[in-house]
Amino acid sequence: MAGGDGGAAADVAGRRGQERQSRGAKRCSSLRDHLLDSGRPAPANAADARPEDPAIDLNALVAPYVGAAIAGLGIGVLILLVLALVQARRIGRLRRRLDGITRGSDGADLGAVLDAHLDKVYAVARELDDLSARSAVLEAIGRRAIQRVGLVRYNPFEDTGGNQSFALALTDASGTGFIVSSLHSRTGTRVYAKAVSEGRSEGALSEEEAEALRVALAAPAPSGGTGRARDRVARTA
Repeated sequence: MAGGDGGAAADVAGRRGQERQSRGAKRCSSLRDHLLDSGRPAPANAADARPEDPAIDLNALVAPYVGAAIAGLGIGVLILLVLALVQARRIGRLRRRLDGITRGSDGADLGAVLDAHLDKVYAVARELDDLSARSAVLEAIGRRAIQRVGLVRYNPFEDTGGNQSFALALTDASGTGFIVSSLHSRTGTRVYAKAVSEGRSEGALSEEEAEALRVALAAPAPSGGTGRARDRVARTA
C-alpha cells in the first residue's frame, strides 16, 4: 500500500514538472516573438516586458510652422529683389556719369578717345624727329655763316684827312673767314683780302687787321672754339 502511494506521488510530481517546463517554453517563445517584432533588446525577465511606444507624427509637428516659414522666405526674397533694383539703378547712374566723362567731343567711347590721343602723340613724336633733323642741318649750315664782324678804321697816310681806311674781319663761329683791308689815299684806294682759318691768317697781318680779327673773335658765338681761335690770333700777332 505504501509502495502504491509513493508511485502515485512521483507521477504527480512529474506531471507538475512537465507543466512548469511547458509554461516556461511558452513564455520564452512569446517573449522572443515580441522582441523580434519590436526590435528592442530583451528584458531581464518576462515581467519587465513593456508595450511598444507610439509612433511620432512629424507632419503634425511641422504643419503649424509651415505658413510662417513660407511668409518669412517670401519677405526675404522681396527684400533681396528691392535691394537688387536699387543697386542696378546706382550702377546705371555711375555708368552714365562715366560715359559722360570719358566720351569725346564726337561722341566716341573711351577706347576711341585714347586711340585718337595715341595717334596724336605718335604724330607729334614724328614731327619732333623731323624738326630735330632740320635743326641739326640748319645748325651745321649756320656754323659756316658769317657770325662775327670786326671793324677798325684808321688813317695810314699823313696827307689825308679822316679815317677813310679800314680793316674788316668777317668770320664764322669757328673763326674761319677773311679780312678785307682798304687803304685810301689822295691818289686812289686799294683793297686787300686775306683768308682766315680758325682764327689764324694765311699771311702776315698788320696791326689794324689783327685788331679787327680780335674784335670779331670777341663777339659771342653759339659754338665753342672761340678761345682756341683767340689764342691763335695772339700767337700770329
